[in-house]
Amino acid sequence: MLVSLEINNYAIVSDLVIDWREGMTSITGETGAGKSIAIDALSLCLGERADAQSIRPGADKAEIAAYFDVRNLPFAQAYLKEHVLENEDHECILRRVVCKNGRSKNYINGVSVTAAQLRDLGELLVSIHGQHAHQLLLKNDHQLELLDAYAGHTALLKSVKASFNEVQKLAKAIAVLENEQQQLSAQKQLLEYQVAELDEFALQPGEFEDIETEHSKLSHSQTILENCQRELQTLYESDDHTVLSLLQSSTNQFFELAQYDPELEAIATMLQEAQVQVEEASREIRRYSNNLDQDPERLSELDSRLEHALDLARKHHVRPEELPALHADLASQLHNLTANGEQLERLQIELLKVKKTYFEHASLLTHSRAQAASELNSLITKSMAGLSMAQGKFAIALGQKINQKPSATGMDEIEFLVCTNPGQPMQPLAKVASGGELSRISLAIQVIIAERVTTPTLIFDEVDVGISGPTAAAVGKLLRQLGKSTQVICVTHLPQVASCGHNQFYVSKFSDGFTTHTSMEVLDVHGRVNEIARLLGGDVISETTKASARELLQIH
Repeated sequence: MLVSLEINNYAIVSDLVIDWREGMTSITGETGAGKSIAIDALSLCLGERADAQSIRPGADKAEIAAYFDVRNLPFAQAYLKEHVLENEDHECILRRVVCKNGRSKNYINGVSVTAAQLRDLGELLVSIHGQHAHQLLLKNDHQLELLDAYAGHTALLKSVKASFNEVQKLAKAIAVLENEQQQLSAQKQLLEYQVAELDEFALQPGEFEDIETEHSKLSHSQTILENCQRELQTLYESDDHTVLSLLQSSTNQFFELAQYDPELEAIATMLQEAQVQVEEASREIRRYSNNLDQDPERLSELDSRLEHALDLARKHHVRPEELPALHADLASQLHNLTANGEQLERLQIELLKVKKTYFEHASLLTHSRAQAASELNSLITKSMAGLSMAQGKFAIALGQKINQKPSATGMDEIEFLVCTNPGQPMQPLAKVASGGELSRISLAIQVIIAERVTTPTLIFDEVDVGISGPTAAAVGKLLRQLGKSTQVICVTHLPQVASCGHNQFYVSKFSDGFTTHTSMEVLDVHGRVNEIARLLGGDVISETTKASARELLQIH
């Protein structure tokens, strides 16, 4: 529960400390005194948008601190523990500092946090129902939020949202791939043609160089053969003088001369070795000539393949020896495009599965909502009778549009229907409810949902606008009953509602001639009698209004 609220330099409040109590607390005061300032300050402390205009004139900053007892609040304790913000005293302190530049500093138990974290934790601590809440009641999406809050199927909502997000994610991925497929379809056709052409030619790495070598050899084979045979004659096989015979003669000559000069023996030996080399070379020439292939068919094949390679190289603007690398690259591109198509098929199959899961969860959510709607119909209709709408009826129309698209909140369409007078058909709330009726219905719904959704502190900021008399008394009783199980804070101008409070604060405004100040004080029994009398009779407090005030207070 909310234990204390400290406000410094906020709006027309210079310094204010409010200690809150259990049960229902009424807040009253003169018009314009600032009855809602404490609620506005608390909202700021709970993470609402900061505004430098809220700083008290003449001050450098505004500071608000809210103290909560969370010993009986397991969800708040879990949040604090998860974010390493807990303390040993089961106390939670939220603090907000707003500077002149519009920026704010946020703290939970002395640790700097974001405004979003304040909001997340604040939702577990306080629920604020403003005076315009009944206007929200006319919006279908808000009606759905109220129904879901009453149903309490948080886990089911999360499942539907998670499935929906997965559907959206897959649908987006599929759209991207389909767009790529469409853009690359022409490129794919070209790649398929190019790869097929290169597959058919199937030039291997290094093969072009081998073809060139073999082609050169075969195309010059006759020249090679003739020259080999001529040189063989010159070296070894001629009947006349050959290189070998001349070497033999020179060798013998130098061996003879070496008898006179031993130094010439080395030359003779070298010439003798040259004879051996000539003989070996002659044998190799003979072997090569005998084995030299002069295959015209093979030469024709090489001509054709070489010409084809050159044509493909010119076509693709590469060197012939680069064709195998080009072939591999184009094949890789085609594979990737084909893989995209396969991936697209996989994603489409996966999308069907995820959609099935989504519709299963959405169906369960619809069933849960239908059950909750049935309960709410009875509860709200009964509550309307106690709020001076004895013949009133309330119903929640829950259905699905024929072409309703999946959404994060399911497939349901909702409409709050009401009948305020006998004999009239049920119609949408916005069409038949007057301002006062709408306010009462809204309050009835808020109280019923508040009883179901165990938020520790409920704040009602002038939600009783547009009602009076017996209806106001009924509203007060509703809030007081709610205060038995939950801390209720109610800003009101109605004596019937204010008198129902277990506690009461009075807000006043005064000026010292230079600045304006707002104060807020807790009222004792005497103070409550006077304040209720003021609300009943205006500025003139008479014994009659005091008696009426005592009567209202003694009822409780």
